[in-house]
Amino acid sequence: MLNTQINSTENRSVLHVALRAPRDKVICSDGKNVVPEVWKVLDKIKEFSELVRSGSWVGATGKALKDVVAVGIGGSFLGPLFVHTALQTDLIFLLKPSYENLANVDPIDVARNIAGLDPETTLVVVVSKTFTTAETMLNARTLREWITAALGPKAVAKHMVAVSTNLTLVEKFGIDPNNAFAFWDWVGGRYSVCSAVGVLPLSLQYGFSVVEKFLKGASIIDQHFYSTPFEKNIPVLLGLLSVWNVSFLGYPARAILPYTQALEKFAPHIQQASMPLYFPSRLRVSMESNGKGVSIDGVRLPFEAGEIDFGEPGTNGQHSFYQLIHQGRVIPCDFIGVVKSQQPVYLKGEVVSNHDELMSNFFAQPDALAYGKTAEQLLSENVSQNLIPHKTFTGNRPSISLLLPSLNAYNVGQLLAIYEHRVAVEGFIWGINSFDQWGVELGKSLASQVRKQLNSSRTKGESVKGFNFSTTALLSRYLEVLEIPLPDKPLSLL
Repeated sequence: MLNTQINSTENRSVLHVALRAPRDKVICSDGKNVVPEVWKVLDKIKEFSELVRSGSWVGATGKALKDVVAVGIGGSFLGPLFVHTALQTDLIFLLKPSYENLANVDPIDVARNIAGLDPETTLVVVVSKTFTTAETMLNARTLREWITAALGPKAVAKHMVAVSTNLTLVEKFGIDPNNAFAFWDWVGGRYSVCSAVGVLPLSLQYGFSVVEKFLKGASIIDQHFYSTPFEKNIPVLLGLLSVWNVSFLGYPARAILPYTQALEKFAPHIQQASMPLYFPSRLRVSMESNGKGVSIDGVRLPFEAGEIDFGEPGTNGQHSFYQLIHQGRVIPCDFIGVVKSQQPVYLKGEVVSNHDELMSNFFAQPDALAYGKTAEQLLSENVSQNLIPHKTFTGNRPSISLLLPSLNAYNVGQLLAIYEHRVAVEGFIWGINSFDQWGVELGKSLASQVRKQLNSSRTKGESVKGFNFSTTALLSRYLEVLEIPLPDKPLSLL
């Protein structure tokens, strides 16, 4: 029996491992086994996704629903997007309905996501634990308007479902509470891809049997992490290496470099988990979890913790920022390769297959970082003296390499769980709480103040006040220049 109430600053259990546990596993929160609740939701998702995929669940006009738009943000967006992107190019999934993820409150993102979609055949999945997340709910209301403008108010019950715990607000929004799929306080947002947050939209896209393999892959790593001795424990070893690189060697950044385009969204998802800043372009699980300056007891840390994570698939990254990695700052690298490509191509007359060309770079880069190239070697190659400083590589730059047999749902689940547990190991050693996120609250609070100011300025002509000088000037300029949108044309961009 496990009981893991370790998120002390929020007084919550940390039980995302229960989301992929076998039915007979016992994992407790407040003395209650939560695994039966998890499987109750999983069974409901399986039933619903099969109804939609088979065409038995139809929209307001009697047409089958063939397009899915998932609306969420943060962990409710990046985790499912990472898994979807990893699986969508697998040959066995070429025939499938469209699947879109909507996160940004920018109306451009809305327009792009619904471009070419028909409200009659679209299902919207709104993901918000409290059903109050500002960006998510505004996007949800925008899509509700899109649906009702075409099909009428009653269409919401057939075309929108929810992943939430707040059934009152779900029903008030117009979604049938029977079409709400639960998750729990002991699931952190950035660890929620294995809950209904990810399982529902992914099951609608790929079928529940595929997503179940993803959950099993994650579960097998959970068991490995729990029972394997430290010297052979993959997440423990990776976590120890990160702590050594950050706190002992003073390397603040880490590059996550998958040599498969299918993992292009892995870095953005993992970025959420570890450091104090947020880089919108890449990575998330690591930066949000371990981006802390105080210990779990509230004491200022006497050392650096957390990593600045970034990444890009190879070989694209080689033509973007590898110059820095090889000859600039020392940046530990995670190389992730795949033995079997999802899309094998071998052109007649070529020396190697396309995938072999990709993997040639995967195997070469760690050696280049480790050994570098000395001035003596360059001299022996008759490199001119003036170019030797420019062509010297110091070497002795740390990296790790992970080689997956393939990139199927099971292996994607394994990869996810390895990095989740790695983040936890780092947090345990640093003595920080990897599972709260107080650092994002101040920005949300200030955004609420700005929202009120914009409303009062728009509707009552009130001047901007209560902000620093530069923000006041920028807000005033914004209000002066920007044309106020007409309320009777909310979807003019769509």
